[in-house]
Amino acid sequence: MSLFRPTSESFPSAAPAEAEGQRTSANLHEAVMDSVSSARDSLPEQYRAHFETLRQEIINFTEVHGISRESLGKPDLLREVTGKLSIPYLERLALLLERFEYLLKHKEPKEITDPLEYAEEFYHLREQYNFQVELLEQVGILKEGSILGIDSNIYPIPTLEQIAMRLFEHREKLSIKHDQGFTKLLLVPFGMSLDSLQETFKQFLLDYAKKHPDFPQNKNSLLAEHFYVGADAGGNPRLVYNPGSFPPKYRHYQTKEQILDGQLAFLCFAPGWRVLLLQSPADVKKDGFASIPLEHLGTTRGSKILRPDVEAHKTADDYLHLLLKNQDRPDSPYEGESGMTPEDWILAYMIHLSETGEPLDRFEKGGADKSILIGAYFLFKDVVPTAFGAVSPEVAQLGFLDYRSKHDFTGSRFVLEV
Repeated sequence: MSLFRPTSESFPSAAPAEAEGQRTSANLHEAVMDSVSSARDSLPEQYRAHFETLRQEIINFTEVHGISRESLGKPDLLREVTGKLSIPYLERLALLLERFEYLLKHKEPKEITDPLEYAEEFYHLREQYNFQVELLEQVGILKEGSILGIDSNIYPIPTLEQIAMRLFEHREKLSIKHDQGFTKLLLVPFGMSLDSLQETFKQFLLDYAKKHPDFPQNKNSLLAEHFYVGADAGGNPRLVYNPGSFPPKYRHYQTKEQILDGQLAFLCFAPGWRVLLLQSPADVKKDGFASIPLEHLGTTRGSKILRPDVEAHKTADDYLHLLLKNQDRPDSPYEGESGMTPEDWILAYMIHLSETGEPLDRFEKGGADKSILIGAYFLFKDVVPTAFGAVSPEVAQLGFLDYRSKHDFTGSRFVLEV
């Protein structure tokens, strides 16, 4: 067990081991503190980027949690300053330090063969998963670990282990998307009715406002167009999903019930749910999801395959065309990505607000304030669903937009299904 695991049981009491721990801690301190260190230069060149990645993660962690970097060189002080961390944070720090220690000692990264360890290393999965499950339970979506589907079936939430295994099995392909910032988990109870989800969302906003006086107080916290009511219900619903074009050609779409039937028929690992990865903010110190950049204000992320941001001021048709032509191209920066649905956006808003205290898709600092949800379509009106992050006096709004319209502050967010 690593000398750096920040629990009292992890530090040997024998004098020789303690002395060795002090020497190793000093090496760790030097490796983290010095921007250009002898430790990094002593590594084979192909592992130096990994060194910098781990080093920066440790620095970010210490800054976010108010831990002095000096404590990394003093085991007793490290135990003291980390004593108030929650178990998930403690485990995260221990994993980072252990992997960094291994790299310094063995001059190569530690091979990961355990799915949970892999998911924790690259996605901080346990922390994200536990946070979202707790939120789903608090708002009443998750009851006894399951949701009631629109088709009257019971759908258990996928377990942490299932998601970790999925990420691990597809790690080679997902490594490119991870490099592009797709590290933020989103658990979506897609199988439940949109009506039930909207009612839960309204109550969530009201409850949040009661606990946060600065948040808008409004009994009509969510405004939704009347045709959202019952939109996903029945065999011939108004709202359909996965459109193949705008407007969809004959049957080039799926109803919610068809998607659920398909998940069950093909033994999907998480029937009734959408397990998604979204881009995290470019600033790794921030929680929540990345905003939709305005036109000409986007950046490029990634190193293996560069991914230019998808900016605002395009039509829904433009966004869908961009997705469909790149979906199955391994050399494309948008390979495997898809559009959001109203269900996705509602859950993303709840998580983003809970983590950051700010509404999702609120116009500020170069971000769009309306999201086009190109993963769904209203057949009877030939329009695409949209979502506003903050519309006075309402806090959030579900609306619609002609698929040929474009506006300066309107964009689309792409997601990756695990």
